[in-house]
Amino acid sequence: MKKNINFYFILLLTAVIFSSCAQSVDQQSDLELLTSVENAFVNIVNRSKPAIVGIFVTGSEGSEPRHRIGSGFIFREEGYILTNDHVVRDARHIAVTLLDDSNFEAEVVGTDVNTDVAVLKIEREEAFSVLPLADSSKVRVGQFAIAIGNPFRLDYTVTTGIVSGKGRSILRGFSLIRYQDFIQTDAWINTGSSGGPLLNIRGEVIGINALIRRLDSGENTPAPAMAGAGFAIPINLAKTVGDQLIASGRVIRGYLGVSMRETRQGIRIRPVGENTPAYLGGLRRNDIIFEYNGQKVEKSLELQMLVAESQVGKRSMIKVLRQGHERTLSVTIGEVPPEWTGQVVDVESVSWKILGLSVRKLREGDFERYTYLTDEDQGVIVEMVKEQAPGDNAKIPRGALIVAVNGQNITSIQELEAVLQKQQEVEQELEQLILDIKSSHGEEKITVKLKP
Repeated sequence: MKKNINFYFILLLTAVIFSSCAQSVDQQSDLELLTSVENAFVNIVNRSKPAIVGIFVTGSEGSEPRHRIGSGFIFREEGYILTNDHVVRDARHIAVTLLDDSNFEAEVVGTDVNTDVAVLKIEREEAFSVLPLADSSKVRVGQFAIAIGNPFRLDYTVTTGIVSGKGRSILRGFSLIRYQDFIQTDAWINTGSSGGPLLNIRGEVIGINALIRRLDSGENTPAPAMAGAGFAIPINLAKTVGDQLIASGRVIRGYLGVSMRETRQGIRIRPVGENTPAYLGGLRRNDIIFEYNGQKVEKSLELQMLVAESQVGKRSMIKVLRQGHERTLSVTIGEVPPEWTGQVVDVESVSWKILGLSVRKLREGDFERYTYLTDEDQGVIVEMVKEQAPGDNAKIPRGALIVAVNGQNITSIQELEAVLQKQQEVEQELEQLILDIKSSHGEEKITVKLKP
């Protein structure tokens, strides 16, 4: 009996020893795994920091100076920085600081209020460190996310989490951001982190940290500081905007001119503005759009982004349901009105006073977006037409190229202003002007009667 007890004791002791050893091995394995993950995060942060910048903005509100802080990152080795429009808006002076405490004065290359993207430029002889960019269309909900920024002047603050959602839009309080396709993350985005990168586990940028949405907990119970969700602009969208801003200082987007809402069948058109591309192309109130250039559309955001990326002046095939019947419409895409992009009209310009037109110089990027332009074209682009423009000027579309006035070729705004001024001086009672223009309707002459 004693022999059996000893035998069972030895078995039990052996089992305990083996169990203890197995547990020790498991603990060691878990620790190695956690250490590997930890090292991955640390390495990503260390590699990324040289390309991440702190941004210090001096602006003004009335006569009082105002200071803002934000973040950004270098995405081209020549010193081009991506950040948010709201970080640098109305800036009088912008200073940029790198990890090594070197300071630079930054120039605003261009901003886009509709996506909240801005591009800055800093200069030095040697190339800058850059962050690699991911393909944000491949971002998965649940994957790791790492946010790095400059909150509260605490340089290079790192927060981690996951991607909580994709395709987020219609955030209250941000009505100026018309193209909302945010990546949602629980990696905390603090005040001052705006414009910094949201990275994946490979250290690639998947988005630009843009804003935090706090819980609305009522008037008497303010939301706690750490409540809410962070949102980032997908890097694919930000890069597209950034490249256009670098190329031409602005973004040219397609435009239909309709309001809409989603239904089970597609996207129902609400009021259609007169003389908009949609109206001129045959779209009418209560039409239900279900296909755009061969691509099925179910969400308003999908359609909005497809139209925005379309070439101005190009015809798009839109399939609609009208009173239960399917119809295909060919719609010439227009350009987003400049007042939607935060542009201001120079009401003191001669062209605005005489013609009721706001114009700008022809830029390199125009040849890529306006299908009716060629590299040989010269002139000025019409950006806005006054509602009560003289004569047939109201028929000149946005994006049209003014080539000549009364037979005199135009190659710049200064030439146009000089020609108009001279015509006004020569003919005190200036009654009409003949404009040679080029648009999606082709080349034509328009006689503008200045007197009734």
